[in-house]
Amino acid sequence: MSGKGTLIAALLLGVLGLVGPSASAQEPIKIGLVQGITGPFEVYAKQVLEGFKLGLEYGTGGKMELLGRKIQVIVEDDQLKPDVSKRLVTKLYADDKVDLVVGTTSSAAALAILPVAQEFKKVLIVEPAVADSITGEHWNRYVFRTGRNSGQDAISNALAIAKPGVQIATIAQDYAFGRDGVAAYKAAVEKLGAKVAHEEYAPVQATDFTAPIQRIIGALKDKQGPKYVFVIWAGKGGPFPQLVASRLDKQGIVLTSGGNVLDVLKAMKAMNLEGMVGGLYYYYEIPKNPVNEWLVKEHQKRFNAPPDFFTCGGFAAAMAVITGIQKAGGTNTDKLIAAMEGMEFTTPKGKMTFRKDDHQALQSMYAFKMVSKPDVPWLVPELVRELGPQETAPPILNKR
Repeated sequence: MSGKGTLIAALLLGVLGLVGPSASAQEPIKIGLVQGITGPFEVYAKQVLEGFKLGLEYGTGGKMELLGRKIQVIVEDDQLKPDVSKRLVTKLYADDKVDLVVGTTSSAAALAILPVAQEFKKVLIVEPAVADSITGEHWNRYVFRTGRNSGQDAISNALAIAKPGVQIATIAQDYAFGRDGVAAYKAAVEKLGAKVAHEEYAPVQATDFTAPIQRIIGALKDKQGPKYVFVIWAGKGGPFPQLVASRLDKQGIVLTSGGNVLDVLKAMKAMNLEGMVGGLYYYYEIPKNPVNEWLVKEHQKRFNAPPDFFTCGGFAAAMAVITGIQKAGGTNTDKLIAAMEGMEFTTPKGKMTFRKDDHQALQSMYAFKMVSKPDVPWLVPELVRELGPQETAPPILNKR
């Protein structure tokens, strides 16, 4: 080869050496987003999807890229089925080569995919499933959760009503969400001096609550002091209409429950549940910060409706993804985990922090009282008191 040819070859190799890493750096950041789009929790899943998109838009200034790499989101519907969720998350990690997965709606499905994240050594951000065991006995180091857990729900609801002398009966769905929720609630209220006198569990799709309600009334009938029925229910239906129709007030029994999506708050207004108190994850008028202001304004402009309960959750998950990748300087799993443990990130609720011990996001919750306003088609959860992240921090339940 001539001296000129050698020089050209050397220059070409130099150019290729520069182009190689740059081209690699331009590969998209792939995120798998798994939700139960089909099934009774469809409204939750669709809100998470919309919130996640809006969160990515806000967090990237509309560019939909991080560190010079485009963001690609692959959406899958697990139909709330654990076996389907496991298969889809396996596909996302193995075939689609996603950098991380966000999901899913059902606690049972979420529990099924925790070991998949461990098998593939990839990050899984759980949103919005709430069962305590997700960040408890079934947790592994690849699992982070932006959604609140049953413990946070329980503590906020307990702080709303519990004190010495209070007697409570509970009714919940008979699966991980309901049973974990009641267990956490019982521990929280009894710590404050109240007592859970009776527990009822009904099938997820139950429509007739006559027998459980009669057992609840019987259990509380002769109890002294303030008496409450605490309801944990996800999805459409539930025991509220029959609880109201049974005239618990004549028995001196008051309903209490957590917050919910706007459709459920509409039904609560129709049932005249004004005055009901409890603990709340999110209502769009409560948090006062620039992120929530942007979310409310943009959601109203685009959908002619305010953001809902799980829209906030999807948004928070997107902000955790963005903050984690920026802090880690990429999508390497070990670097992501190191960056996200103890990480603080901004959400519509304000600051959240991933606790190092179990990767549960510590966050504010809100004690509320339902208020009826003539110009609003749903009951409005009016803020009684903001409950800070440390005040609502749940017990550490894993065996790390």
